[in-house]
Amino acid sequence: MTVKERIEELRRELNYHNHKYYVENAPEISDYDFDMMMHELQRLEQEHPEFDDPNSPTKRVGSDITVDFKTVPHRFPMLSLGNTYSLDELHDFINRIEKEIGQTEFVCELKFDGTAISLTYENGRLIQAVTRGDGTYGDDVTANIRTIRAIPLVLQGNDYPALFEIRGEILMPYASFDKLNAEREANGEPLFANPRNAAAGTLKQQSSAVVARRGLDCTLYQLAGDNLPYASHWDNINKAREWGFKVSEHMRICRSVDEIDAYIRHWDEARKHLPFPTDGVVIKVNRYADQRALGFTAKAPRWAVAYKFKAEQALTTLLSVDFQVGRTGAITPVANLEPVLLAGTTVKRATLHNAEQIALLDIRVGDKVYVEKGGEIIPKITGVELSERPADSKPFEYITNCPECGTPLVRYEGEAKHYCPNQSHCRPQILGRIIHFIRRKAMDIDGLGEETVELLFESGLIRNMADLYDLKAAQLAVLPRLGEKSAENIIRSIETSKQVPFHRVLFALGIRFVGETTAKYLAAHFRSLDAVMNASSEELVQAEEVGPKIAEAIADYFADEDNRRIIERLRSAGLQFEAEARERRSDMLAGKNFVISGVFENHSRDQLKEMIEVHGGKNLAAVSANVDYIIAGRNMGPAKLQKAEKLGIKLISEDEFEEMIADGNTTETPVAESAPTYEKTHNDVPKQGELF
Repeated sequence: MTVKERIEELRRELNYHNHKYYVENAPEISDYDFDMMMHELQRLEQEHPEFDDPNSPTKRVGSDITVDFKTVPHRFPMLSLGNTYSLDELHDFINRIEKEIGQTEFVCELKFDGTAISLTYENGRLIQAVTRGDGTYGDDVTANIRTIRAIPLVLQGNDYPALFEIRGEILMPYASFDKLNAEREANGEPLFANPRNAAAGTLKQQSSAVVARRGLDCTLYQLAGDNLPYASHWDNINKAREWGFKVSEHMRICRSVDEIDAYIRHWDEARKHLPFPTDGVVIKVNRYADQRALGFTAKAPRWAVAYKFKAEQALTTLLSVDFQVGRTGAITPVANLEPVLLAGTTVKRATLHNAEQIALLDIRVGDKVYVEKGGEIIPKITGVELSERPADSKPFEYITNCPECGTPLVRYEGEAKHYCPNQSHCRPQILGRIIHFIRRKAMDIDGLGEETVELLFESGLIRNMADLYDLKAAQLAVLPRLGEKSAENIIRSIETSKQVPFHRVLFALGIRFVGETTAKYLAAHFRSLDAVMNASSEELVQAEEVGPKIAEAIADYFADEDNRRIIERLRSAGLQFEAEARERRSDMLAGKNFVISGVFENHSRDQLKEMIEVHGGKNLAAVSANVDYIIAGRNMGPAKLQKAEKLGIKLISEDEFEEMIADGNTTETPVAESAPTYEKTHNDVPKQGELF
């Protein structure tokens, strides 16, 4: 046997045993024997790189190489599903269908609570995996998907179409979720709210090695393609099982409303015993001909609907109420409960949201309360069993002073929560802002978890985020649990953080309501921190995703003298306060000022702004006499239009703007990359098996 033949044999064997273990749950060999074969294959592949294959089982472990996710088009749109919590509405849906096409078969399936994925196979090999995205375009996450052992890299048999897609759900089982959150808690990292968020967050990890360690699973539920073997969803999805795909064993064909209702009743109770999250039942018309006859709305198929289960409840006793102070000063009341089993976990605490919610429910210490767990870490109290209220109970009195620093609480206009305004001297606020600052998606400072930050604070070494950049390794090395090596690693990571791009620095500052996405839009729009700091409210709301409420929070943040002093220290430390300069493509728009308004067909507003700048022009936020052109899209604001007419400013379309810069384009403006190996063939005509 040649080396190549042995490699191919090992790959076939390992793929087979992977399927038996992770899909069928019926292993045929020991872990040791599996590992021995894997080690042999790894060795042979290292010795013979000429036989490399991206679909080799050795790729399941992932890589630490950072990847950028390309945006690619879906061959078939990934539509959403209509949903209902009402059996009456579900019955109306079924009656409407049968009125249109007559008696038909339905397929009932569990609605998995994860993140949607579309897998493309060509000649039996996985070539691409794409997230839902906006339904038309999604992110290419193929490298991460290859690490999920329930997903076949190479199909079994030989009767599959040459090219097809299969859609499904990336899931994080409860066991993997609990393990992940336990690890994050030990490392001082924020916990994931639920398995769905954890699955989505894991799938977008830059390191596929991290994805491989997190124990994701995948169940497939829909084929899409031009040459599927059968004329019905049921037959095709069961055929997919033969090809090696993990398909739900809980699907059923139902031929009446009564059968559908029985399926729902069964799983509304039985779902509690599943090892993964599910939040409802999907009901689909089975035959493709019937699906095509029913068609689609703009957003969803007219032949499928999701029935959503109501959240689970339990009755227990409210023992006491604690008050937590967040990094923004927000006060959150948390109920301490008599432990009760709910949705597979023991619940001891539940959120009470705010004073208004407590008053609305008239919640009192000692009450029997209904607790609901709708997928969050901390469940919520939804009601009180008044028949069991103690005779001596007293109305709950909400606190008036901060439980940490004693400062009188305030309520801002339009806000339900109370706040502690003592930002500079309230311990949990200070710690919260520093912990937010060092997060991976912010400044990404390794080695500094919550416990270490608290240690540095208690030791008097830090009082704000700027103090981090004054730390020395010798100061850290003498602290408990650190030592010289850890100290050096922390200082090195702090130094490295000075290269973090501007939009992440902006996010790291912890401005109220400015999350990751808003920070990116602000950075793209204003290009520097000084520009953001000095912008008026009118100018701030010109940035994408920034409304009056966010604009006010930004203005309040930069009006605070303590914040400004910290910012100047961060500037002196060398943090990135400006976006990277854009490479000049031409001077065709030199000296010209533009305002962009409305919605456009071919470009986002940020893309248009970049095109203006790379051709020498300047973007302005507001309409004024200094503006030369307004690029006007659909739904342009009437106030801008009126002001433009008054000032005599020329309005141009997206196409006219492209003509202005046509001679200056030496390269194409970046757009979403096309999917490999095939052309987008559909128009508005649904293909066989097309779905969400």
